[in-house]
Amino acid sequence: MSSPDSGKALLLHFSGHDHSGLTSELTSILARHRINVLDIGQAVVHESLTLGILIEPPQTGLAALKAELTARAHELELQARFTTVRPDALKHWLGGLHQQHFIITILGRSITAAHLARVTSIIAAHGMNVDRIDRLSGQLAAQEEPANACVELAISGAGAEEPDLRADFLAAAQELSIDIAFQRESIFRRNRRLFVFDMDSTLIQGEVIDELAKMAGVGDQVVRITEAAMRGELKFDESFMRRVALLKGLPAEQVYALRNSIPLAEGAERLIRTLRMLGYKTAILSGGFSFFAEHLQRQLGIDYVYANRLEIVDGCVTGNALPPIVNGDRKAALLGEIAQRENISTEQVVAVGDGANDIPMLKLAGMGIAYRAKPLVRQSAPQSVSSLGLDGLLYLIGVRDRDLLGHEPQAAS
Repeated sequence: MSSPDSGKALLLHFSGHDHSGLTSELTSILARHRINVLDIGQAVVHESLTLGILIEPPQTGLAALKAELTARAHELELQARFTTVRPDALKHWLGGLHQQHFIITILGRSITAAHLARVTSIIAAHGMNVDRIDRLSGQLAAQEEPANACVELAISGAGAEEPDLRADFLAAAQELSIDIAFQRESIFRRNRRLFVFDMDSTLIQGEVIDELAKMAGVGDQVVRITEAAMRGELKFDESFMRRVALLKGLPAEQVYALRNSIPLAEGAERLIRTLRMLGYKTAILSGGFSFFAEHLQRQLGIDYVYANRLEIVDGCVTGNALPPIVNGDRKAALLGEIAQRENISTEQVVAVGDGANDIPMLKLAGMGIAYRAKPLVRQSAPQSVSSLGLDGLLYLIGVRDRDLLGHEPQAAS
């Protein structure tokens, strides 16, 4: 690449049916004419090519260059167009290199024109420009269930108010029953290193303490306390100890039998296997119980586990949990400790949870994701995903379906 020094630029635009060697042919002509390239971009959609090249025009021989490019484009069955870029437009482009840049990820079981129209209208209303659009999923219209659909948009602009953008995207997502993730483009977005998960109703489909309560015959009482805590109406420590107290006398064999009766969340195994394949570290930071979290650690190969220890004496639950209690503040502190141990920034951490006690770690992490969460948590977390399984989170770190073809890790037998 070069930098324009004369205030002049020429945009070369080529379009037509894509096939091998087109870009090589055209850039070779530019090379023979000793042309300085200022910018280049290419996209192919269903074998239809669009190639744009911004160049610094030669001092002499421009007509000959255009003639040669036009003739070769015709032979390649391409349309060629040449546009002189005015000095003020060139200055605006150069200024755009220093604008704010964001990544918008649209996720759903399918993505329609209505979804794209709504998202891009929000982008335009905030004075932002769409620079690039990529499909990350194998398809956008579901042929079978369950299916994942994902489109990623790179946008840029000056002066965008992030809170207002997030609010508009959240409202649109709720109305359209899709998810819209909004990330600031940065070096950290492309270099996440650690995923930390809540366990209950995040990695697994249920709350362990609620299932234990059913066994103890106090299910309704515990559910009411759990729901109040998850809505943020009760402090976690208080609600947790009240619920544990109701489990007093439950036989240990019933407790441990629960480990094989609560299924994993949709996509959890695929997500963890893929993260491990890609070299990510993983952790469970749970306000639930260690006997279940450690079972998941063995099953999935989780690197770190921190959860509450249920006290069992003489084969029965005592109604107490051993300190320290893993509450919201403790989760955030543990996230920071693990990041320090792994010698990474908290910006490189992805945190996933669904309850009010997850909010501190969701806000501390570089990417905090409220997964199928309560309304309070969705509004408080930087990102929210409810329409896909956990493996849909791979799209948020830029993994495409086609990237995994031939590399998809297999589940343990």
